[in-house]
This record gives sequence, C-alpha cells and structure tokens, in this order.
Amino acid sequence: MHILVTGGAGFIGSHLCEALLAEGHGVICLDNYFTGSKENIRHLTQHRSFEVIRHDIIQYIDIEVEAIYNLACPASPVHYQHDAIRTVHANVLGVTNILELARRTGARILQASTSEVYGNPTVHPQPESYWGNVNPVGPRSCYDEGKRVAETLLMDYHRQHGVDIRIARIFNTYGSRMAPDDGRVVSTLIVQALRGEAMTVFGDGSHTRSFCYIDDMLRGLKALMDAKGATMPVNLGNPHECSILELAELVRGLTGSSSEIRFEPLPVDDPIMRKPDITLAKGLLNWRPEVSLEDGLHATVEYFDNRLSTSRDEYLMAPRRRARPAASA
Repeated sequence: MHILVTGGAGFIGSHLCEALLAEGHGVICLDNYFTGSKENIRHLTQHRSFEVIRHDIIQYIDIEVEAIYNLACPASPVHYQHDAIRTVHANVLGVTNILELARRTGARILQASTSEVYGNPTVHPQPESYWGNVNPVGPRSCYDEGKRVAETLLMDYHRQHGVDIRIARIFNTYGSRMAPDDGRVVSTLIVQALRGEAMTVFGDGSHTRSFCYIDDMLRGLKALMDAKGATMPVNLGNPHECSILELAELVRGLTGSSSEIRFEPLPVDDPIMRKPDITLAKGLLNWRPEVSLEDGLHATVEYFDNRLSTSRDEYLMAPRRRARPAASA
C-alpha cells in the first residue's frame, strides 16, 4: 500500500514509518519539523519506498494514498502550550484537511487521539464510554479539547461522507527517539538521572500514569488500522499503573544515579490518575502490551545514555536553556 504518515518524523511517527517499510509498504512521511526531527528518519531516507515531504497539515495537500496515519500534532505540554492557537488549528483545520484528503482518495484514516480526552478522570480506569472531565478554558485545553474536536470531526466525516476512520486513544508511550527536552516524564527523569541533576517530581509523586513501550504501541496502531469496522475510539495503552514517585525511583535504580528527587507544585489541570481500560482492544484487536515497564525503561535508558555519550547536542549541554519540564504528560 501507499501510506501517508503525518508527523512521521516524530517519536511514534518515525518508528511507525520504519515498521511499515519493513512490511513492504510505500511510505510518505509528512512533517513540518516543529517537534519532529530529521535525525529520527535519516536512516530511512535511502529506502526506495520512502518519501519525505516538509509540510504543515494546517495547509491542504493533495497526494495519492491508500491509508493515512495522522500523528501530526505536538504531544507534550511544553510543545503544545508553546503555541496554543496553532495546536488548536492542527487539531481542527489540519484534521479537516487530512479528512478531505481521505474523502477524495477513499483512504482509510487513523487518527492519533489521546488519553487527554478524559481530562482529570472521575472514572478509573478509563473506558472508551467515559465522556471525560476536561477543563475547556485551561492551559491544557488547546490539546485536550483540540483532540476531542478532532474525534468529533472524524465521526462526522464517517457519518456524513462515509470516510473509513479509526480513532486510537493513545496513553503515555515511551521509548527511543523521544526528545530529551520535551517535558514528558519518562524522558525528563531519565535525562536528569543520567546527568546527575535533581529529578523533578510534581506534587507529592502519588499521582499515577500507565506507560506503554513503543513496540507495543506500534502493534496496537497497526492492528487497529487493519481491523474491519472499528470506527469507534479504542484505548491503546498499558494498564499497569504506577505512581510518578515509583517511576522516578525505578529510573534512578536503572541508571545507577545518585540524583536527589525534587518535589515541585503540580501544574494546573494535571490529571491525578490515568489508566486505560483495554477490554475493547483485547477483544477487537487481540492486542495487549507485552513489554514490562522495567524492560522498556532499561532499553530507553540505554538509548538516552548512548545519545548523551555520543552526541553533544546543544540542548543536552545547556540545560538552563531548555524548557521547564511539564509534569507527567
């Protein structure tokens, strides 16, 4: 197939491009490099079935494809709050453009939604039937509400125009090619530990998250894309729940670091708990995560250790110029 991956130079997107190429597909990677990196896809550029287009989905693009994975949106608080209006545009104007492309070409489209549609949940764990508890006017609203509108657009294009849609509600995902300065909790804690800096934990560390390793997430995304008639949202994430303090202590142990753990105030609207109910994914896709948190973190620590040791990037050498970590998204 000829498959378009928007946001294809990002963390999940670059892994997805690589996996699809390995299966023999032709892949078009589209990215504006706001959060994506050319380094993430450099090893793919010589592949004869791989094409890269620098483009922002806020502007329409007309190409011929048979399937679309839409991952084009900043996904960490540091990045999506940097230009909140543009984040909303990516989720409304951008998603509309990609849906129009899918409508014209007849392509199946998978939208990378997020567990953030559940907001600060009052139901635990969160099933797809839960409508969420989201602040529509808070600092995270550009992303939370943007993704909720994106889901609405997909459902309406499906009902009104018959577009073949898939909606993946992605919970916290981690692994190699995460940006060290994106403010996500796993990358932040690992980099801080490896550098001997104080490890930042927000609140008292009792708030929870569920972390899914990148290999498991890729299997889930591809299974959802291939599933017949799966037009309603599907949670993809690891139901193993741990507190952020437990995560920090695990990272400190895996890195052999002596870094202290520093507690800071919890950011506005930061969810207190997050855990997916994956009953639907298990039944519909025959999917469940296989990589344990400790094994996934071990591989991720190794990636960042190699990167810190071999690449003296400016953002790794000048921490005072990096954005402040943004809690546990």
